[in-house]
Amino acid sequence: MTGSEAPTAPDTVKILIAGGFGVGKTTMVGSVSEIAPLRTEEPLTVAGLGVDDLVGIEQKRATTVALDFGRITISERLVLYLFGTPGQQRFWFMWNDLSVGALGAVVLIDVRRPESSFAAIDFFERRGIPFVIGVNGFDGAHPYSAEAVRDALALPEGVPVVLCDARRRESSKAVLISLLDLLIASATKR
Repeated sequence: MTGSEAPTAPDTVKILIAGGFGVGKTTMVGSVSEIAPLRTEEPLTVAGLGVDDLVGIEQKRATTVALDFGRITISERLVLYLFGTPGQQRFWFMWNDLSVGALGAVVLIDVRRPESSFAAIDFFERRGIPFVIGVNGFDGAHPYSAEAVRDALALPEGVPVVLCDARRRESSKAVLISLLDLLIASATKR
């Protein structure tokens, strides 16, 4: 850069991290964010008994009530802003607002409870927002292949399915890179 050129701000891309209750959205945003993530977690209370399905996630003690926010710099020219959505059905009304301006999404799946992410898949398909599936391997376990998950969810071939561990930064980055690859491929087809 010469002395007369003004520095330019990097391009920013809004990405949603979505999925059902307790699939690891807050964990993924926290593992990959280069800043201390903004979290709107509140303790689970007796008011949620009979409303929140804790089958398979009995150890869960808190839940996102608005959003999670994190940031990751991909290059000098590209920064991703990550918005984790709330997973409980009673907070889904916020997804419409959170999705405004989003270029893509990661839908996290917990294979112990895949039905918890069906609504997220439907949400992005209906709105034409490109998404990838991140299959979060709790305890590092992946009992099913990416193709088995694709078949079980009846996903089209163009939707990437990535096995991941949302607790691990490099694993979460791999899911985001898969989404960026999808977005770039979509942009070049236009």
